[in-house]
Amino acid sequence: MEFLDSYFKISERKSTISHEVMGGITTFLAMAYIIIVNPSVLSLSGMDKGALITVTCLASFIGTIIAGVWANSPIALAPGMGLNAFFTYTLTLERQVPWQTALGIVFLSGCFFLILSIGGIREKIASSIPVSLRLAVGGGIGLFIAFIGLKGMGIVVANQATFVGIGEFTKTTCVSIIGLLIIIVMEVKKKKGGILIGIIITTILGIVIGDVAIPSKILSLPPSPAPILFKLDIMSAFKLSLIGPIFSFMFVDLFDSLGTLMSCSKEMGLIDDSGEVKNLGRMLYTDAGSTIIGATMGTSTVTAYVESAAGIMLGARTGLAATVTALGFLLSLFFTPLISIVPGYATAPALIVVGIFMFRQVASLEFGDLKILFPAFITIFTMPLTYSISTGLALGFLSYILVHLLTFDFKKLNITLFFIGAICLLHLLV
Repeated sequence: MEFLDSYFKISERKSTISHEVMGGITTFLAMAYIIIVNPSVLSLSGMDKGALITVTCLASFIGTIIAGVWANSPIALAPGMGLNAFFTYTLTLERQVPWQTALGIVFLSGCFFLILSIGGIREKIASSIPVSLRLAVGGGIGLFIAFIGLKGMGIVVANQATFVGIGEFTKTTCVSIIGLLIIIVMEVKKKKGGILIGIIITTILGIVIGDVAIPSKILSLPPSPAPILFKLDIMSAFKLSLIGPIFSFMFVDLFDSLGTLMSCSKEMGLIDDSGEVKNLGRMLYTDAGSTIIGATMGTSTVTAYVESAAGIMLGARTGLAATVTALGFLLSLFFTPLISIVPGYATAPALIVVGIFMFRQVASLEFGDLKILFPAFITIFTMPLTYSISTGLALGFLSYILVHLLTFDFKKLNITLFFIGAICLLHLLV
């Protein structure tokens, strides 16, 4: 116990071992849904679902254990929501990029991310991009994955006359709606693990209506990760036409991770009077390194999870909490038979709820300033309407630059924005 207290500086950070353990368990319960949802999303790209379950658990374990043992932070990491949707729906399904190449794109974005983390370059780039666009990106991705969730539930379907329409209320759709309502009520009541509980109950209801088969066993050795392990194609990702997706992965991860780290650090009291976050450097390296490792193993961008705040609220302040969370992911490897039976309509409500959480960022936008609102609106709505996060990003940045140029408001523009704008234009044209 003395070793744990000394190594993780538990007493120094005014915490206790019991607080750290409970905080770590709470964080795991709050984000365990990713073990089910990530394979469900990525498998649509043609990747082996069993291997994805194993890799999701292992990538989450590795990223989180590094954050705990090396960075001494209670913040857990796992494949990011929104980024996995971008990987599947935009790259592999819409643009027909092979999933091996898509993994290469994620790998390169992680490498560039790691380079940008050196010397605080990443924070300087982040500070040069307007807050309104950062908020719009989060809101747009939220709307995009919520749209995917509605499609997965069978509520939104294709319609030749109107592009989209409402689907039939089949048994599975009704069960999915019940699951969505359960998650919403759990989240309103602030019950821990609400999303995971909703997925489990929806799956049980699927068994009741005869749509889901009961597994013959609960525990087993994890499926082999071989079908996707080390299958990334880095050389194929080195194409002019793929600069946009590489930038998009890097950009989204940039603000996703920084936003999570800043908000969680503030809750822990790790932001000093000058606004600097203590120990931020190691967490940034952990985030970038985990993305590289994750892509090598066979999953989309691994990033810091805001659900870590659930454990922090219970008193978690050190890496011991993250270590406990990491062990939760490791143990989950042996429950693959249960995870494998979860149907898509059980995970679809989770996409909607996560989308809602991301979309609420738009509440901080300045609705009275059209120069701010127009680019934000373009970003938010073109993501789901074009079924592409990268296209929404590109149109949003370009519209922001053009509006400020045409209104001679040059003080809101900078070299970084023009550089990003050039990449965005190249992405749209190539």
